[in-house]
Amino acid sequence: MSALKIKKGDKVVVLSGKDKGKTGEVTKSFPKDAKVIVSGINVSTRHRKPSQANPQGGLERIEAPLHVSKVAIATADGKPTRVRFEVKDGKKVRVAVKTGETISG
Repeated sequence: MSALKIKKGDKVVVLSGKDKGKTGEVTKSFPKDAKVIVSGINVSTRHRKPSQANPQGGLERIEAPLHVSKVAIATADGKPTRVRFEVKDGKKVRVAVKTGETISG
């Protein structure tokens, strides 16, 4: 399996689903499953009964993983772009296809 083109800390745009068009930062990456967790995106709510660990109970909101094909790196103006790998100065770097600029990380 090849390296994921999206890493932790990247600003991404959601391309499809209920949160289409929203932007957020990748907080966790799962390369083996090809999924990422984006802050504030794909939030699922669980109704929790009161327990010893959580005596209050109530609604628990957690961010569920999204497949990497549903997100794209955001350019400086907030538009989505694809990513390609290039070798510059002997190092493999990520490059934004739309703008041609190197992506840090």
